[in-house]
Amino acid sequence: MSLELAELPFPLRPYGPDGHWSYADGVLTGVAGPRQDRFVPPTGESLESVSDAPRLLGAPEGDFQLIARVSVGFRGAFDAGVLYVHVGERAWAKLCLEYSPDLPTVCTVVTRGHSDDCNSFTVAGDSVWFRVSRSGRAFAFHASLDGEHWTFVRLFTLGDERETGAALVGFLAQAPTGEGCTVTYDHLEFRPHWPGDLRDGS
Repeated sequence: MSLELAELPFPLRPYGPDGHWSYADGVLTGVAGPRQDRFVPPTGESLESVSDAPRLLGAPEGDFQLIARVSVGFRGAFDAGVLYVHVGERAWAKLCLEYSPDLPTVCTVVTRGHSDDCNSFTVAGDSVWFRVSRSGRAFAFHASLDGEHWTFVRLFTLGDERETGAALVGFLAQAPTGEGCTVTYDHLEFRPHWPGDLRDGS
């Protein structure tokens, strides 16, 4: 099953557990079930024990920016709405609005074999604007409180240009410790180019 969003020039299809994805009136909605997450612990646990969470992903071509306002119905610690980049089963990244553990927080995870975990700043309320961008082999994460002024969060790569050019990009919902949560994405926008400057707020 694929899902066509009016704002995006590529179709999306679900991966992982059923996220009950729906789209109406410009709003995409996904649901994480109990204790669903996507994380490879860096503390020695086996790579074979990777958990999973609902994802809705597509394959944009060339340089791009994917923008959405993410809102999370927080219920438990580490519930999150996510913009997600997938290059391989052990090469992917998350830009999260996460209850971490008791305040809404912009955080990132980049997985290259194992996952890292980095908190950036807290947010008042349950919504924030996110942007994921690609140019060649590079990806960038930005966050914004108003959709106008963007705060640079992270610059990284997940492989060579051939691998990253085939990346899947989209949306993920997670509830690692709780009974599940609902995430909505609105103000969706796709731009077919890299930002002019990563650090000037534009």
